[in-house]
Amino acid sequence: MKDLADFHRPITDLFDQPKTASDWEPYRISKEQVEFFQENGYLADIKLLDERQIEALKNALDEVMDPKHPLHHLFHEFHSNESGDPNKVLFHSLGHWRIAEAFHDVIWNPAFRMVASQLLGDRPVRFWHDQLFCKPAHHGGNVAWHQDYSYWTRTIEMQHLTCWSGLDDATEENGCLQYVPGSHRWGLLEKPALAGEMDGLMAMMTEEQKANFKPVAIPLKAGHAAFHHPLLVHGSFANFSPRSRKAFVLNVFADGTVSDTNEPLLEGVPVIPKGEKMGGKFFPLIFDPGRLED
Repeated sequence: MKDLADFHRPITDLFDQPKTASDWEPYRISKEQVEFFQENGYLADIKLLDERQIEALKNALDEVMDPKHPLHHLFHEFHSNESGDPNKVLFHSLGHWRIAEAFHDVIWNPAFRMVASQLLGDRPVRFWHDQLFCKPAHHGGNVAWHQDYSYWTRTIEMQHLTCWSGLDDATEENGCLQYVPGSHRWGLLEKPALAGEMDGLMAMMTEEQKANFKPVAIPLKAGHAAFHHPLLVHGSFANFSPRSRKAFVLNVFADGTVSDTNEPLLEGVPVIPKGEKMGGKFFPLIFDPGRLED
C-alpha cells in the first residue's frame, strides 16, 4: 500500500481528462459568475460529480473513516468527533487524498481545477489540503462561524480558495453551508474553535460587521459544489434531521504562495522554511492555464 501523495496525476479513470484546450472549454464558468464571486465572496451550485463519482467517493469515505485502516497514520488530522460532545458529532479529517484513490483523483477533476483557476484570477493552482466534514443523522454537530484564512496564516500571501462539495444532498434541515455575503471585505478576524459555540466569532466583530451579519443558506444537491473566498465568514448548523450530511473540501492556493513559518505546515509534512515557495510532494501544481494542450 502506497502514500498516494507521491503521484501528482490521476491514477484511476474516475475523471476524464481534457486533452486539448478546446476540451477544457465546457468546464469554464462565465464572466458573470466570476463577478458574482468577486462581489459576494462565494459561487455556489457548480456541478462537479456524476452519480458514479459520488458513489466511488462515498465508498472511499466509509473506508477511510475506519481508525483501523492500514494507512491511517498518513492523516494530517483525524477527529472522530471534533466537537467533543457525543450528542453533536462532527467527523473531520485532513489528508485522506494520501489514502484513497477516489479522494486522490478528485483533486484532478477538471471541473474543479478550471473553476479554481478562474476564481484565483486565471492563475496556476496548487493543492493546499483536503478535509472531510460528516454530520450523522439526528445528532450531527455544527461548524462555528469562521474565516478559513484565520487558520491558514502560516502561508502567505492570502491567495487561497475553498471548494465545498456534498456527497449527500445538503439542506437547511441537515446543516448545509451558510455564507455571509460580502464578509470577505471585513479583513481578517480572530479564529474561534471550529466545532465550538456557533456564535463564538461574534465577540471578535465590530458593531458595523454585526449589523451586516446576514447569513444565507446554501443548499446543494449531492455532487454540486460551492467555492468561497478565504475571508468569507461561513459556518453550518447542527444536523438533527433523519438524513446524514457528508461532504469533502478541497483547499487550494495560487502558485507562488510561500511558507510563513519554520514549523510543519501540516502534521507529518516536512518543514518548508519561512519565505520559501510552497511546493513538492504535498503541495502539487494541479492546474496551469498557460499550459493547456491544443
